[in-house]
Amino acid sequence: MTMTSPHACDAHCRHEPHGIYIISSSNAVEKAEQLELAQQHLRALGWEVDLDQDALARFQRFAGTDEQRVNAIHRALEQPHQVVLSSRGGYGLSRLLPVINWRAVADSHKRFVGHSDFTAFNNALLAQTGAISYAGPCAAFDFGVAEPDDLTLDLFHESMTDQLEILSFESEGSDAVDARGVLWGGNLAMVCSLLGTPYFPHVDQGILFLEDVGEHPYRIERMLMQLWQAGVLQRQQAIVLGHFTDYKLAPRDNGFDLNQVIAWLRRTVKVPVVHGLPYGHTEVKVTLPIGKKIGIATESDMAYLVIEEHH
Repeated sequence: MTMTSPHACDAHCRHEPHGIYIISSSNAVEKAEQLELAQQHLRALGWEVDLDQDALARFQRFAGTDEQRVNAIHRALEQPHQVVLSSRGGYGLSRLLPVINWRAVADSHKRFVGHSDFTAFNNALLAQTGAISYAGPCAAFDFGVAEPDDLTLDLFHESMTDQLEILSFESEGSDAVDARGVLWGGNLAMVCSLLGTPYFPHVDQGILFLEDVGEHPYRIERMLMQLWQAGVLQRQQAIVLGHFTDYKLAPRDNGFDLNQVIAWLRRTVKVPVVHGLPYGHTEVKVTLPIGKKIGIATESDMAYLVIEEHH
């Protein structure tokens, strides 16, 4: 069971909702009805919502050609809404990284939000400019259903309006930690895909969070091993694990499972490991600020992410 502690901000730090602009930067949206439902649910929270002109475009597996999709990102910078929400993940953003105007994205101060393939955008923006973006729900995947998860909706709304100060969640058996650092990461496969490129953030003493879908535990371990052997994991204050879902074990695994991978991680890297983060390809999904310095602590089988600190 996930618990949150919003601790409402003082009046000076509250921001009333304005608008959301939905773009498609990766795979094509399967059904137009998904974005119609997403708009309905977001408007019910008080948001104005507009679709990019190519939000429903389709070229091969993608939401339009590379040119269409990068133009959608740049159009988002010119429109009035403050929040830019990705429609879905899949694949395609990696192709756009060299032609996105990262300085213009940072200077716009828009809040770009998405997950899965959008991890490439989140971390590239951080690497190129140091600007903050958000790992969180996607319009079609999370909100384009008849009944989206209430907690996911609420956490998205609170994050976008600066009302989420502390996120707490059950984290039985996690390592002891009490630290502050830059939050970064997201989808493990996408993080690894950026390694060795100009779009990989070089974060020291950070808080790295990871999730993935459809990856067998041995592939998860192999990607973690790549990050460790590249010197990334041991430079972090904590490694926070979200959900790793939709994989199948086989008889030949002979007891090798995700728990064994986590045990290897703890034994080898010797950095505090925190698990149970409600983030991944799941219904319940928090919205997290990539690139922001936050606090992390564990106590009595609970973990706490301090998103906003007030002194």
